[in-house]
Amino acid sequence: MCYDKSYLTKKLEKYGKRYARTPKEEAFIIEQIEKLNVPATYYASGFSHPLAPVITDEHPDQIQAYSWGMIPSWSKDTMTAVKLSNQCLNARGETIFEKPAFRSSAKSKRCLIICIDGFFEHFHLDKHTYPHFIQMKNDEPMTFAGLWDRWENREEGVVRYTYTIVTTRANGLLTKLHNNPKREGGDSRMPVILPKELEYEWLKPINDKADKELIQSLIQPFPDELMEAWPVRQVKGKKGVGNSELAVQPFKYAELSDSID
Repeated sequence: MCYDKSYLTKKLEKYGKRYARTPKEEAFIIEQIEKLNVPATYYASGFSHPLAPVITDEHPDQIQAYSWGMIPSWSKDTMTAVKLSNQCLNARGETIFEKPAFRSSAKSKRCLIICIDGFFEHFHLDKHTYPHFIQMKNDEPMTFAGLWDRWENREEGVVRYTYTIVTTRANGLLTKLHNNPKREGGDSRMPVILPKELEYEWLKPINDKADKELIQSLIQPFPDELMEAWPVRQVKGKKGVGNSELAVQPFKYAELSDSID
């Protein structure tokens, strides 16, 4: 995911106005984000567990900074926690109420993940990969459906707050991009991007079967006609630009001229 703090305030103003908040409320949201001390990020691997702004069902009136890669509260030691944080970057939406790592959080620890700018996906062609940057056509932030948990590292006396991104089957755009022949399960995936009018439905408590069905109904592909993508420079490896502005700037590969149309 990408978080460019150089225009974070502009994006969060737009985020606040989506809910017809008063100027005072909008100022409060922007103030909270700026106090989170989330580093300026153009590109980061999930395995580096970067911080991201989240809104949890426990504190729906606050924006907090949690680490990407969920550590279930039942993790017994640091070694297990590290392993699970790498395995739990994403959670398949179809099974969140079944998998041991996610089912407790699916019932009572759901969150909104504010993706300020966009995210990356790699297109595969002739044994080469070509990164693409994906964002909303209207340039607004995306809100991903997520799960969170609290884990206490008793060995070090530290409490960790972490999250995972809930995924669903890919829409048309992401199906074309997410074409890794080695991908697990064989199907193309994408984050669950919540429509703005349904975002806070994701945070509602589950008290009965109808509540659970509501949550499950939100796990849908986002309309691809509202999204756009473009190729960017290599972001990882020896030739990768890494965490720099170049990571999100359009870049032309001659061999991709017609490959994704």
